[in-house]
Amino acid sequence: MEEYVYKNHKRLRYGYTTGTCAAAAAKAAARMLLTGEQVSSVCIDTPKGIAVTLSVLDCSFHNMEATCCVQKDAGDDADCTNQIRIFATVRYCAGDGILIEGGTGIGRVTRSGLEQPVGSAAINSVPRSMIAKVVLAEIAAAGYEGGMEVVISAPEGVELAKKTFNPRLGIEGGISILGTSGIVEPMSERAIVDTIRLEIRQKTALGCGTLLLAPGNYGQHFALEMWGLDFDVGVKCSNFIGETLDIAAELGVSRILLVGHIGKLIKVAAGVMNTHSNMADARLETLCACALLAGADAETARRILDCTTTDDALQLLADCRILEAAMEIALGKMLAHLRRRLGDGIQQDTIQIEVILFSNVFGVLAMSDKAEDLIGRIKEEVRNA
Repeated sequence: MEEYVYKNHKRLRYGYTTGTCAAAAAKAAARMLLTGEQVSSVCIDTPKGIAVTLSVLDCSFHNMEATCCVQKDAGDDADCTNQIRIFATVRYCAGDGILIEGGTGIGRVTRSGLEQPVGSAAINSVPRSMIAKVVLAEIAAAGYEGGMEVVISAPEGVELAKKTFNPRLGIEGGISILGTSGIVEPMSERAIVDTIRLEIRQKTALGCGTLLLAPGNYGQHFALEMWGLDFDVGVKCSNFIGETLDIAAELGVSRILLVGHIGKLIKVAAGVMNTHSNMADARLETLCACALLAGADAETARRILDCTTTDDALQLLADCRILEAAMEIALGKMLAHLRRRLGDGIQQDTIQIEVILFSNVFGVLAMSDKAEDLIGRIKEEVRNA
């Protein structure tokens, strides 16, 4: 593709999704089956409104069915499915509709809460719609009046799926055919948020009433080592704390336990809900403010602002014997901002949120009053699952 986006002062090329590849391969295979002609390329209109022309590979006829392949190009996005080959096999079937199935390398849904029902091929609704639309257009152009079955496969998907979220989500045996826009935007944050939404939706469908959240691996490992909380029951929210809370409220989560390293969560005490350093970095300034509220003098404040890491600043607070007081102040600020975010558009008292703040050097720095209760609830929910 020759469409670009600029991010962090870099010119990055768009790519196209596995859904677009599947639709293009299905269009080419349907045309071959209906006309008997070889197809070298097809044009697809993506939901984003960008038309893409894709090369068609590995075309074949076999027993009144046609198979074509399209190779994915993820552009400049770091996508593990880049260059994977997506195949579509099209054959005639009874009726006048389009049946869409998954073949080799396409995962199967094994848990409820995902977009497709248990037992279905992991081909999401937008790609299914794209496939049906292009095949119906080929049927109309050829004057054919029957139905067709389309089988999407990706032989490399069996191994590649191990590098994706699929095993964690309960999609077994292959990759998913995805994409709501048909286009891969390089360095897309939306893809991460969509994955968070999917994980939370799945957990609520399985009856999870208490959601364990952590921004990243530090929180995940700390929860496991301190309380034995395996993150199979949790969700990593990355930097998207605010959007994760919005999703949790939307999907009816009752209780949230947020476990995080101070290097991330201290930003929340300043009201920062996207903790990526490109969005905001108020770590030392926020620690400085909490220290002053805990009784630090001006010299200590200046030294905190000169620190390189939050652990360096914590050591200063410990040396001044105000670490515990400063952390309690920070915790109070975090809870106020988190509860305010959850209160947008809903009754604030319908969702309980508790926080555990820690450091790799100092261990637990602060815990909200009922955090231990939620640890117990999470363990009970796991036992009863």
